[in-house]
Amino acid sequence: MKISIQGEQGSFHEVAARQYFKDDSIDIVPCSTFDLTLMAVKDNRADFAMMAIENARSGSILSNYTLIRESGMKILGEHNLRIKQNLMALPGQPVEAIREIRSHPIAINQCMTYLNRLRGITLIETEDTAGRARYISENRLKGVAAISSAISAEMYGLEIIAPGIETYKKNYTRFLMIGEEKHASNDGNKTSVSFCTGHKPGSLATVLVRLAEMDVNLSKIQSVPRLNGDWEYMFYADLELNPDHDFELVRDILENYALELEVLGIYAKDDKLYES
Repeated sequence: MKISIQGEQGSFHEVAARQYFKDDSIDIVPCSTFDLTLMAVKDNRADFAMMAIENARSGSILSNYTLIRESGMKILGEHNLRIKQNLMALPGQPVEAIREIRSHPIAINQCMTYLNRLRGITLIETEDTAGRARYISENRLKGVAAISSAISAEMYGLEIIAPGIETYKKNYTRFLMIGEEKHASNDGNKTSVSFCTGHKPGSLATVLVRLAEMDVNLSKIQSVPRLNGDWEYMFYADLELNPDHDFELVRDILENYALELEVLGIYAKDDKLYES
């Protein structure tokens, strides 16, 4: 089975994919952008895609919701991974020898309390965490460090010179497993949807009240502009269902009080928190 990810091998996306498919033998298909991870599935170069959707510190990646919706593919599952950021470099170098640190801007931002204590260090934002680890290894760059996962240090022969430098120790990222609609199921206790409401006072409140009356837990809601020039908004929401909920009834309620409803996926809520 082939799983497409954004980033190089050794990235947190790969860690999440291997943990999610722990009972299967998988091959990783690295992609440079989130768009390409979904394209790999559509082009049959991968069976499924693993995609980050939100981080406990940085918030949601709203553009990924839009990519999923526009792709026509479905959310099939989720995985919660603790992101432990590590400073790594070629073996034998102490932190004091490092003059340049390279990583993805989100990874750098997650480590600023530690990084602000360093002196004489240049921070360079790059497109990937594991990709920088590989680049340092392949080019034998001394005095240069990367912030990345422990698996990337092992994979590219780097030494972790400062482990766990993330500021927030409960730094979890939620990943979604994405696949073609033929793999979708109506079984699950969580669903992700998108919808619009009428552009008038109380439209959204009406939808939320109806969900509350049905004892549906709204665990997340985000808004994005509809890009129609009228400052109207589309909403992405995650709904948690009880065992006695009839999803078709929930769908009917949403369709009665919301516009342009799309079910992005019905899947099992992941209550576990995994270590990277």
